[in-house]
Amino acid sequence: MTERVWDKFLTERDKQVFKLAGYGVRQGFGTRPALLVIDVNYAFCGDRREPLLESVKRWRQSGGEAAWDALPVIRKLIDVAHDRELPVIYTTGIRRADNWDAGGWAWKNARSGEKPKAASAIDGNEIMPQIAPSEQDIVIHKQKPSGFHGTNLLSYLTLLGCDSVIVTGTATSGCVRATVVDAFSYNYRVTMVEDACFERSEASHAIALCDLNAKYADVIGSEEVLAFMQERPRGMFDLPKGPALRAAE
Repeated sequence: MTERVWDKFLTERDKQVFKLAGYGVRQGFGTRPALLVIDVNYAFCGDRREPLLESVKRWRQSGGEAAWDALPVIRKLIDVAHDRELPVIYTTGIRRADNWDAGGWAWKNARSGEKPKAASAIDGNEIMPQIAPSEQDIVIHKQKPSGFHGTNLLSYLTLLGCDSVIVTGTATSGCVRATVVDAFSYNYRVTMVEDACFERSEASHAIALCDLNAKYADVIGSEEVLAFMQERPRGMFDLPKGPALRAAE
């Protein structure tokens, strides 16, 4: 059996429990998937590739090298989704300038509200330019871990007629996990792209993947996901035709 990234963190009893309890069955893809790109922005990637322990000094949520390894994989998935006319939905954060709406985020991190120590005044919530949204894509702004919490994500998936989501992004144990669990709770089939998800903590990343694969999602590599996406017929979805509407001024 192929070793998984989480195996080295599990005890022998853990492995037996998963097997005896029936966890980890492969559920399979849906037929009308949307690609979700969770929080792949400067705050979680940094403004350049550098060692993680250096990057977090300037960008406290950075995934370091793991983020920059995931970016080209996510780019491939987006390109195939565009070619097959599948929905691509991004999430990123949004916050008041005074940080009042941070709410609970401010209670669990000593550096919450800190401005990034970057050479230029980059907005941490800006989606990375390597995977920047196109006009047919949808961007969801959120303030809590799940892409569903307090947003239009569920209504947009309903409008599109999606039965499943393919999830990429960060952090595996945080916003990705919360989004996956909520998608599962709404009875979507969930696929996680293992090499397109990243996390600042190796242990948190591995154990989150383990738990999500056991109970809520199929955790598989990008090659298999790309092959599945390439088989999807074009024309299944009524996608946006141009830039998002601006709020009335």
